[in-house]
This record gives sequence, structure tokens and C-alpha cells, in this order.
Amino acid sequence: TPFREHRQFPSSPDLWHVARSATIPSPPSGGTNMMMEHRLTAVVTILALLLYFYMSVQVSRVRGKCGIQPPVMTGDPMLERAIRVHINTLEGLPLFLAGLWLFAVYWNDLVAAGLGVVWIVGRLLYSSGYMVAPDKRSTGFLVQFLATAVLLLGALGKIVYSLVIGGL
Repeated sequence: TPFREHRQFPSSPDLWHVARSATIPSPPSGGTNMMMEHRLTAVVTILALLLYFYMSVQVSRVRGKCGIQPPVMTGDPMLERAIRVHINTLEGLPLFLAGLWLFAVYWNDLVAAGLGVVWIVGRLLYSSGYMVAPDKRSTGFLVQFLATAVLLLGALGKIVYSLVIGGL
């Protein structure tokens, strides 16, 4: 059978002798196997979150250098840039992560993970460019924007296609 057999012990100790012959099926381990199919996407998700954490540390580091303590958010151009990079990344994470996982599930884990790495590189380029001068952020923005767009539109396309071919 596709199910593994497990012995079920009765709740009452005086019926434990019956448990030797009683078995119940357990569900197949499909959920675990499905998640194992998306390990690369899981790694990229963690890397993206670590990047976000790094950007929060960058804000703290700049605060220390310029001497501006929370809750103040303005007063030094470097602090304002670090905060913008951090907040802009936060604003983009939901679209990126949703697109990343939907693409991985409906298309391919390897391609989704590769596009996720492109997004991370784009955010790093965006951050380093913005910290030098706000007008130097465009390349990084474009790279991460295109990666997000491919992930979202690719997932949407595959979902719509499967609905058309397979029906509701």
C-alpha cells in the first residue's frame, strides 16, 4: 500500500494487548517531499531576508557614525539614504517573495532560485549605488525590478494557462 502502517495504542491500559493487531494508515509524506523540491528557493528566501537584516544593521551603523539617535529619521544625508534603502527593500520584499515561491511551485525551483539571486544582486547594486549618490541607484533598481516582474508574470502566466487547459 502507499501508506505506512503504524500501531495505534488504545487510551486505556487494559486494552493495550489489542494494539498488537491494530494498525492505522498514516498519510504519505508528500508534503515533506514537496518542500524538499524547493530547497533552492528556501535558501534564496533566507538570503533575501539576511540581506534585509544587513540593511537594518547598515542603518544602525550610519546612525552611530552621524550621532543621530532614534526616532529621528532626518538630519544627515547618509542616514536618510540608508533608511530609504532599508525601507525600499522592505516595500519590495512581499512582491518578490510571493513571486519567487509561486514561480518555484508552478514552474521550476532552479529557475526561481536563479531569478532570486538576480534580485539579491539587484538590491545590493541598488544599495551601494544609493549610498554613493541617489542618482546611482537606477541600475540596481532595474535589475531587481525585472527579476520581480519575471517571477510574478511568469507565475501568473503558468497559473492562468493551467486554468485554461485544466479548467477550474
